[in-house]
Amino acid sequence: MKWSFRIFTFAGTEVRIHVTFFLLLLFVASQSFLGGQGLTVALESTLFILTMFTCVVLHEFGHVLAARGYGIRTPDITLLPIGGVARLERMPRKPSQEFVVAICGPLVNVIIAAAIYLGLGINAEFHPGYDFLKSGHFFEKLMVWNVFMVAFNLIPAFPMDGGRVLRALLAMFMEYGKATRLAASLGQGIAMVVAIHMLLTSTFQPMLLLICFFIFMAAGQEAASVTQQEATRNLRVRDAMLTDFHRLPPHARLRDGVELLLAGVQQDFPVLDLHGGMQGMLTRHDLISALADKGPDHPVIDVMRPSPEATQPATDLTLALDALSACDCPALPVIDPISGELVGLLTAENIGETLMVRAALMKARA
Repeated sequence: MKWSFRIFTFAGTEVRIHVTFFLLLLFVASQSFLGGQGLTVALESTLFILTMFTCVVLHEFGHVLAARGYGIRTPDITLLPIGGVARLERMPRKPSQEFVVAICGPLVNVIIAAAIYLGLGINAEFHPGYDFLKSGHFFEKLMVWNVFMVAFNLIPAFPMDGGRVLRALLAMFMEYGKATRLAASLGQGIAMVVAIHMLLTSTFQPMLLLICFFIFMAAGQEAASVTQQEATRNLRVRDAMLTDFHRLPPHARLRDGVELLLAGVQQDFPVLDLHGGMQGMLTRHDLISALADKGPDHPVIDVMRPSPEATQPATDLTLALDALSACDCPALPVIDPISGELVGLLTAENIGETLMVRAALMKARA
């Protein structure tokens, strides 16, 4: 995610923090300090926010470790002012597995709250107006916040944890795509109702409105993604890959990439070694950026991205689409498993065009 940087890596998953997170810390500290509560209370409030987000990281690792049990990697977790986002390679398609992955995050918060309650014997009153920035009562606030986090995350607003639990339950009784669209519609409906209620009343909260916007957009994107995956069912990579493409040699310069970019519609160029093996990928974004900074005579090999994990012509297109979405490259090389040669490129644009052609042919037959 742009404007984020790595703070540490655990079990192969990077934990990153977005720069806007520091605005939240600054806001909390200034509220306490400028409110006349003094520097000590401001530091205490900031420490509590950091502890809250430590629990968020643990929550996300609950998802990460559960997904890893099903062979699903998580490249990174990014901390935002509205919470944490774990970027799983994919969600399990089996409803029982998705249920486990979704529920393991809130279970972490249950364990934290229970540990505070049993270990320290702390009691607290739970009510919507609880003041988490009040001075003192550190562990009481932390226990209450974890309980609130469980309740909030289990709201059936897809793609939050509760929405994913709902989709998993629905998918046990209906087709996966239909379950996704139903859960996404419910999530968008909840987000709209909450947002409209805040705008029409005096309960306006900017952070909650931002979460509603995030839920509405993410639910739509996930539903569209699953619809696309349904459309690619029974298709192979060979049906959608780009077969007429240009390659760049290892000694190529940026000017060579510019000539190919301007000569046709291809935007990303594989860089091959002298034996025809993949060395890397020169993307349009990297080409234009390097052209402005380094000039047209700069070697391509210094600008290209590492070669993404290749796919094969016979690979299921749905699986290849998941790999394309997970990788940090707009194109996947397609390698012939027998000859080892590069025979195509798989891009989102080509997949989209393939699906449009397929839909048009199906309509013509109908």
